[in-house]
Amino acid sequence: MNHDPATTDVVIYHNPDCGTSRNTLALIRNAGVEPHVVEYLRTPPNRALLTRLLTRMNLPLRAILREKGTPFAELGLGDHGVSDETIWAAVAAHPILINRPIVVTPWGVALCRPSEAVLDILPLPQLGPFNKEDGEPLIDAQGRRVAIA
Repeated sequence: MNHDPATTDVVIYHNPDCGTSRNTLALIRNAGVEPHVVEYLRTPPNRALLTRLLTRMNLPLRAILREKGTPFAELGLGDHGVSDETIWAAVAAHPILINRPIVVTPWGVALCRPSEAVLDILPLPQLGPFNKEDGEPLIDAQGRRVAIA
């Protein structure tokens, strides 16, 4: 199946304050795709949408919870026996608990941590070299993934 990057439909649930999310967005754009960017802290996915995304990622709700920089610990979400209903209520009240970025492409849905995980669900050619914000090279000048030493 041949895809034109200009018409490939990609959605990223993005937090512009997150380096991993920014790197993922830049990798998508490095493939020539301009995605639909959903700043999920401003426009959080509702429970039905998040449930569909989890199903497509084959992940349980707990797998997308973010601990760092969130009220995860204060809310006791790591405690044994916390119900999914309690977690859903916490996520609805505190969307920052949703780990990011979640990316939807024609090839799949993934929580793209690390950012290069997006390459597994966006198999379009990279248009040029790419380094993460921290300088780590991911894509070489020929558009190939850099081997990890």
